[in-house]
Amino acid sequence: MAKEELIQFEGLVTEILPDPRYRVQLDTGHEIVAYTAGKMKKNRIKTLAGDRVTVEMSPYDLEKGRLIFRHKDERPGGPPRSGPPRGQFRRR
Repeated sequence: MAKEELIQFEGLVTEILPDPRYRVQLDTGHEIVAYTAGKMKKNRIKTLAGDRVTVEMSPYDLEKGRLIFRHKDERPGGPPRSGPPRGQFRRR
């Protein structure tokens, strides 16, 4: 028996819930509860309220999903940092 194809949607994280769960407002207008995918946990990708994400859902349950990708911000970063780059120290 073949595994069903998963459906991908884009949305916006509206609320952070207990455990690694999030309330996501999809671009289609629906609101779902999603959890963090294992690769995002492994690579320590943090998701905050207001982030754009891609959600993967089963066609059988359209109320739950899995966050599989956090999109980078389109806005420019903060002010440039001064001083040496992080993680580079001189050894004697």
